[in-house]
Parts: sequence; C-alpha cells; structure tokens
Amino acid sequence: MKTLLKTSILTLALIAIVSCKEKQTVEINTPEEVKAAKKKTADIADQGFIDGMTGKVWHNYLEIKMALVRDDAEKARSISKDMAASFGEERMEMKNLAQDMANTEDIKTLRELFAQFTEKAGPMFEDALSEGTIYKKFCPMAFNNEGAFWYADVKEITNPYFGDKMLKCGSVKKTINK
Repeated sequence: MKTLLKTSILTLALIAIVSCKEKQTVEINTPEEVKAAKKKTADIADQGFIDGMTGKVWHNYLEIKMALVRDDAEKARSISKDMAASFGEERMEMKNLAQDMANTEDIKTLRELFAQFTEKAGPMFEDALSEGTIYKKFCPMAFNNEGAFWYADVKEITNPYFGDKMLKCGSVKKTINK
C-alpha cells in the first residue's frame, strides 16, 4: 500500500514537472529588422521626450483629452490634479491652468481651460519630443466657430471639444516626427 502511494505521488510529481515545461525560444533581431518592425507598428504611445516632466505631462494630457472625448468631467478633473503636481516653478502658467481644470465642475469650462492649456503646452510638447510622432489637430467649430487645437498620439480624430456630439470633427494640421 505504501509503495503504491509513493509510486502515485512520484508519478503525479513527474507529470506536473513535465507538463509545466514550455518550449522557450530566443529571437535575435538586427537593428534593421527592429526598424522595419517599428514602421509596421501603429504610432500608439511611442513618444519619447527629452525630460521626464514633459513625458508625464504628455501622458496626463492624453488622459484628460480622452476623458473629455467621453464627456467624463470627473476623470478629467482628477487627472488635471495629478498633472498640476508635475510642474515646477518655471512653468507656473501651465500649473495654474491644470489646477483650474482640477477645480472646475463644469465640462464646458474644462474644455475651455483644456484649449488654453493646449496653447501653452503645445510648444513644449513639440520642442521636447525626442522620439516618435505627435499630431496637432484643429476643430474649426469649437467655441462658437472660433476653433481650437489639441494634440494627440494617433492620427485618428477624436474631438475633445464636443464629445459624442461631433466626435470626428477636426483635422490634422501638423505632424511632428522625431
């Protein structure tokens, strides 16, 4: 009986060990293969910036943009608070705009502040981009046909100024590549 039990346990252990082994492979790519593969990959979150602060602000900016696209004022406010904390004393105007976005409850006001923030932060994004592609977009109908810009990490239009009402309104006005 003990022998049968020992044999059963050993058999189960051996089965567990053998079944857990997966065949692993290692692929070594040349620099040319890596570049070719990168060209085939969509330009999603492939941006790099010369400093960490701009990278963090860019990430927060994209999250706020998407929250506005979804008409989610609470999410936009929450992320704006995080973004405001990213700025130092040298960028007080942007810090104050981000804080104003965090403190407003009205989505219309949030969108107006987002447009103002875009005007101030746009040159920073463009100048600090070290790798990848960003798109500067424009909606001519925003704010009673005055129009407004925004930046994005993909070419597809998702308008933060109208949400679902006019999701695809706008066009790419500038493509920034590094």
